[in-house]
Amino acid sequence: MDLDLSKRSKPCFKKNRMMSMGKVKNPFLKLCGIGLLTVICISVKAQKVNFTVNSKTGAIQSMNIDNDKQNMNWLIATDGSQYPWIKENYGWGLGYFTEVRRNQKNKLFWNLPASIKQDGREVTYRVGDICILVERSMRGEDLIEEYTFQNDGTEEILLSDIGIYTPFNDNYPGAQACINMRANAHIWEGDNAAYVNATRMGGYAPHLGLVLREGEIKSYEISERDRNKGNSHTRGIISLNLPDMKLMPGDEQVFSWYIFSHKGGDDFRQKLLERESVWVSCNKYVFEKGETALVKISGGQMVKDCILKKNDVTIPMKKQGTAWYAEVVMDQLGEVRFDILYGAGKKTHANCLVISNVNDLIKKRVEFIVANQQMKSSNTRRDAYMVYDNEKNEIYLNNTHNCNPVDRDEGAERVGMGVLLAKYYQLHPVAEVKASLLRYASFLRNRLQDADYKTFSSVDQKGRNRAYNYVWVADFYFQMYKITNDKQYAKHGYMTLRSMFKQFGHGFYAIGIPVRLGLQTLKNADMQREYQELENDYIAVGDTFLKNGLNYPASEVNYEQAIVAPSVMFLLQLYMETGRQKYLDGAKIQMPVLEAFNGKQPSYHLNEIAVRHWDGYWFGKREMWGDTFPHYWSTLSGAAFYLYSQCTGDHSYKERAENIVRNNLCLFFEDGKASCAYIYPNKVNGVKGGFYDPYANDQDWALVYYLLVQNGIYKRIMESLNTESLIG
Repeated sequence: MDLDLSKRSKPCFKKNRMMSMGKVKNPFLKLCGIGLLTVICISVKAQKVNFTVNSKTGAIQSMNIDNDKQNMNWLIATDGSQYPWIKENYGWGLGYFTEVRRNQKNKLFWNLPASIKQDGREVTYRVGDICILVERSMRGEDLIEEYTFQNDGTEEILLSDIGIYTPFNDNYPGAQACINMRANAHIWEGDNAAYVNATRMGGYAPHLGLVLREGEIKSYEISERDRNKGNSHTRGIISLNLPDMKLMPGDEQVFSWYIFSHKGGDDFRQKLLERESVWVSCNKYVFEKGETALVKISGGQMVKDCILKKNDVTIPMKKQGTAWYAEVVMDQLGEVRFDILYGAGKKTHANCLVISNVNDLIKKRVEFIVANQQMKSSNTRRDAYMVYDNEKNEIYLNNTHNCNPVDRDEGAERVGMGVLLAKYYQLHPVAEVKASLLRYASFLRNRLQDADYKTFSSVDQKGRNRAYNYVWVADFYFQMYKITNDKQYAKHGYMTLRSMFKQFGHGFYAIGIPVRLGLQTLKNADMQREYQELENDYIAVGDTFLKNGLNYPASEVNYEQAIVAPSVMFLLQLYMETGRQKYLDGAKIQMPVLEAFNGKQPSYHLNEIAVRHWDGYWFGKREMWGDTFPHYWSTLSGAAFYLYSQCTGDHSYKERAENIVRNNLCLFFEDGKASCAYIYPNKVNGVKGGFYDPYANDQDWALVYYLLVQNGIYKRIMESLNTESLIG
């Protein structure tokens, strides 16, 4: 049914128009050629993308895939039924821009159509003198959308801050709903080669893909995030940003994309190439100064005469089959943007980072903590490791109003600084570090724990009793035993864990339970009874995790990567300790779910970095919601991949683990300072993103897991415990 609302405003697009489909006669066969036919043209059979259109707004209100047993809607419901604050104005294909003319700026929205034709396959909007035509058609199993922006006025208009709403269903109602009916939206704002890989959270096909056909995507934004709007349990509304447009009277610009189903990983990549996009990759994304980057762009016949620019300096590329590559010495510190020009005036890019030296970076961080983040003047918090304000260059005393004081206090996640220093000392026995650690150990035992090892986040010993705290404190004590050979620390670690199990049982998915470390410490301390009791506790936990399978219980967030990764890590360590195959099998079942959190975008912020989007609010000075790429807990996936490689012999997971922990090094700076999170989106709730939060808070866990994965410190220390102390 057609709906003509043109009487509301001056009509747009008077001439007969057709979508620019004739430009590509058969895009899905473009890659086929001599020597490529049997490799590129044969792909997994596609499943059709279906959609329905809201008859009032002209926006797509649902999108699903043929023969999906779950009949998943890949879009958030925009009728208020899923979230009361998400209404029709956020429908797929609606959007906004800032109009600039005669030095005046106005933010405008298109959300009510002038006309709807062909059951929503042709929708026209008019906002002032700007007309937007949205055309939808099917090409095989794909949905193609084309957006045309036209200046129907009599003077030049500049459009900036343009966004098209793409409300992917990326949120956390609970484990089972997430695994079957929600998606991790992996966004790459890669100019002409931009894409979104919306991966079902359960890791099984079908999945949904979006790849640019015409035009550019330069960034993305997040809307509708708030403590009272889903809290940490929703990613919000995603909108994709287009470049600014300068439109003279009568001018128009066209933008379009394919939406398609895919089977995951390799199939997604192949379908991008079939649709005449390209795939960019680097050998890694964080480099030490002087290392060589290998930058590669893969595609079909359209990828020719490629030019690489490194921070605007042109570098020649070489052709190899259907790919082009360049080797570049990374000789300047800081971010390096590689712009790649290809095809007929198209471009894309990759983002890398150059640091001076990893060992020096960690050394500087350790020295900074000892010198600047350990309390020296407080009666009650003396010797605690504290949050540091990089803007004020001082410890933050948690004495001003903030969203959640427990996330800025002297305990909890901040224990990661102690664990880092303890691990570092085992590799580099510096007297000042050991002295700092001994003072900190005394602080933990006397100020954050009571006689029965009940563990608190703050010295007032008030507030919520939080199970996470016990695991981190126990980890620290076990590390201190390795440093000192003092049996008292082994006892403290054991008693802390026993207190946790007594109070919380054996079903809590704690982050970083020290399975092997704890058992091996007790064995080497000749605490056989305690060893057996702790092993029994661990087996009870492992059996609970096996029983639950993918039915993860809600924690502080209903469902997240830091529930799945700790489960995998625990089961793998328990397999390594007991040799019982069932624990390895249980971990294998959960691996696809964990991997679904990670994307493959060519950026050190994004590549293999798990989706997380709330930590900047809870732990940061700016208290800003939105995607944190990276957030240090993404290294939990690195630890899980590393352990999986150790258990299975699959070296590819070791390489992926190294990539994850290496990319997290961007949170640490050459002067020893650090940041708890990088807020990645262009904007969140209209506020500019793209910055490192000024608080050095809890990010040092990233270096803890770096030492696990990259230095093999876990394996080496386990071996040393069977002979003599690594340090003496």
